[in-house]
Amino acid sequence: MLTGQEYLESLRDGREVWIYGEWVKDVTTHPAFRNAARMIARLYDALHDPACKEKLTLESDVAPGSQTHAFFRVTRSSEDLQRALQAIETWQRMVWGWLGRTPDYKASLSTALGAWPEYFEPYANNASHWYREIQEHIWFLNHAIVNPPVDRHRPVHEVSDVFVRVEKETDAGVIVSGAKVVATGSALTHFNFVAHYGPLPVQKEEFALAAIVPMNAPGLKLICRPSYEMTAAVMGSPFDYPLSSRLDENDAILVFDQVLIPWENVIVYRNIEKINTFVPVTGFLNRALFHGCIRLAVKLDFLCGAFLQAVEAVGTRGFRGVQVNLGEALAWRHTFWSLAKAMASEPDPGFGGTVQPNIQAGQAYRVLMTVAYPRIQQLVEQTLASGLIYMNSNAIDFEIPELRPYLERYLRGSDGMPAVEKMKRVKLLWDAIGSEFASRHSLYETNFAGNFENVRLETLLLADISGLTSRLTDFVEQLKSEYDLSGWRANDLINPDDVNFHKQLRKLLVN
Repeated sequence: MLTGQEYLESLRDGREVWIYGEWVKDVTTHPAFRNAARMIARLYDALHDPACKEKLTLESDVAPGSQTHAFFRVTRSSEDLQRALQAIETWQRMVWGWLGRTPDYKASLSTALGAWPEYFEPYANNASHWYREIQEHIWFLNHAIVNPPVDRHRPVHEVSDVFVRVEKETDAGVIVSGAKVVATGSALTHFNFVAHYGPLPVQKEEFALAAIVPMNAPGLKLICRPSYEMTAAVMGSPFDYPLSSRLDENDAILVFDQVLIPWENVIVYRNIEKINTFVPVTGFLNRALFHGCIRLAVKLDFLCGAFLQAVEAVGTRGFRGVQVNLGEALAWRHTFWSLAKAMASEPDPGFGGTVQPNIQAGQAYRVLMTVAYPRIQQLVEQTLASGLIYMNSNAIDFEIPELRPYLERYLRGSDGMPAVEKMKRVKLLWDAIGSEFASRHSLYETNFAGNFENVRLETLLLADISGLTSRLTDFVEQLKSEYDLSGWRANDLINPDDVNFHKQLRKLLVN
């Protein structure tokens, strides 16, 4: 398994990352990415730290005697999933739940490759190879599987000037052009998994491609959105933006400009059915939702803690309305921890004796997160109100001798709390729910597992496929079968003929 330093060194590979008109030659030193890279390096170091290793690792199932991150190994029991939950939680607590695309996120893909390589025929050997390769090194993968927001009303093949497609086949592999979004965190990954996910299915074979692509592949380009890390470094400080300045996983447009993808990196090609269905069919979705639910639960631990600290700082902890809002936020936190644990304790069967996290609990997380996250933001804003922006502009203000006394008096916290401590709490919470970094996270959580409509439609679709909807309607039919127009049909129930007003009246009128 890579160490933190080996991870940082591995990113210096000639990849083509663009931001602010500049080709970034070294993402580990550029102010747009360098601290986020170091936060990932911490995760790799933890794999070798005796204090964390027991929670994070298990023996590899592809290299006996070696260790691997518990979520990178195929799961065959509820106990395996609970160990994976512990490992995911351990890494997420190191980033306070604010990095969604940590290296273990894409273990949801690699373990799907390892659990059921036969599904990917004629590329089953590729699937098995990549399962072993990713597990052995803990390679950092991301995915870019969504088409850009261009002409989405048209069939995929009618937008061939934008969407990813195979232009040519060669002996060495396929030549690919087009773009995918949103390549979150990809500037700091080793590989990208490229495939298709979206409401409109692929209809032409040249668009039916799933493959693993090195980030330094010639012709592969990342065009990044603005960097919140760099903005925080230039205009703020770690004190002013403690999250933005080190936990910004930059989102990007992944562009293929005639990129050669070798045949050994291809997972699905020219199989329209598989490219349209592999997400739910292979267990990839189960595991991605499992990781996402644990991550969100850790993040809500952090948000609830920051919320509690902030109301103490402004002196409203004892107000009944504030306590009500805190209680609701905690209830949401409890909900997602309960769903994560249910996904591990009641697994679904997988292929060949494997198990997958419970999809019903996963779908509940997928829908409820779109409700819970904006609601918690609203609770914080309603409760703290102007307290979220009643702050000085920059940490440097505290270094100005003529200004410091005013700050100490007018920005102090309740019950004698020093101004620096109050501002540390308030600025942290603002960075979590009010800054540009926070707005991006609100968008991310709302759309993490698909758009608002799709996550609900797919919940119904999966219930139909699994037979759940039939079981639910059959349950209702059980009750309906026990009565009809004449009354109870169940032998153990008593008809109300002897007391019913209408029955008695009709009897009198007939007589």
